[in-house]
Amino acid sequence: MYCTHHGWHCVIPANRKCYQNILHESVAESSHISKIHHANTKEQNGVHDSQHEKILSVTGDGIIQSPDFPNTYPRNTVIVWRLVAVTESSKIQLTFDPRFGLEDAEDGICKYDYVEVEEPVGGVVLGRWCGSEMVPGPQVSKGNQILIRFASDEYFPSDPGFCIHYSLLQQRQSEPEAPAVMPAWMQSVDVLSEAVAGFSTMEEVMKYLEPERWQVDMEDLYKPTWQVVGKSFFHQKKSRGVVDLNLLREEVRLYSCTPRNFSVSLREELKRTDAIFWPSCLLVKRCGGNCACCSHNCYDCQCSPTKVAKKYHEVLMLKHRAGGRGLQKTLTDVHLEHHEECSCVCKNDSD
Repeated sequence: MYCTHHGWHCVIPANRKCYQNILHESVAESSHISKIHHANTKEQNGVHDSQHEKILSVTGDGIIQSPDFPNTYPRNTVIVWRLVAVTESSKIQLTFDPRFGLEDAEDGICKYDYVEVEEPVGGVVLGRWCGSEMVPGPQVSKGNQILIRFASDEYFPSDPGFCIHYSLLQQRQSEPEAPAVMPAWMQSVDVLSEAVAGFSTMEEVMKYLEPERWQVDMEDLYKPTWQVVGKSFFHQKKSRGVVDLNLLREEVRLYSCTPRNFSVSLREELKRTDAIFWPSCLLVKRCGGNCACCSHNCYDCQCSPTKVAKKYHEVLMLKHRAGGRGLQKTLTDVHLEHHEECSCVCKNDSD
């Protein structure tokens, strides 16, 4: 089938070059031209129109579509939308309506009518689409802004055009990654001892040692066995009778050479470098103070114990199993030396 126009013969559907010559001799269809060239700036429904683009503040879901969608869009049209999320931590997601159709590409390139999505920062084009064979996939902005550009020339407008649904994506604040921690049973005795010493409760220790089964381990520790488990006990301070001394003398006695609370490291005290204890330190009574009131004939007087008692304390003991098979966890009794009475002793006498 042919059409004739001022001596030009064109096959229908018309060839773009042939159609171009016909239109050059025809009256321009100015009623369909929709270029955006406003000298002033207007605002309506959150959209700011300027000479170059429409700025849309995105607070929720909405749509952007070609003029007259889903009917044929006008010729000679250029529209640019800048979508701006109200919060900088948000991203914008674009989803194309399945009804999509623009003028077909030429040689695989969208040269004439197209819709384009661009990142404002850096001007990176995320995609340009035309034709009707494939609906564009979802697009997500890298920041809180994104540009959408629609362009049509004076030939072959198509339908239905396009419709884009936009929505906000709240960007979660990235949590710092926890540093990789070597399993407890793979750590050296010194490293594990340092780590265990920092915990305040038995539960914290067991969680650190076995995060997945610490509650089972806790139950196993306190299960009754055929072995006799010694009880922890502390001797109370021996009660003393009323001493008929003057107050000053009593203060000297109290703050001179007396049993006092000292914290001791179990590994050092027991000389057990192969094991780890929790608690890693315990309080014991040890002699302390000065001996300023020692004998005048002694020039080197020391506060020394005159009565010593062994006391048992129940603690958690950790040991590496042979062959790298994890940690052995047991409740055990350790005996520590407590000083119950002290006295100032001349060094020569103690030698």
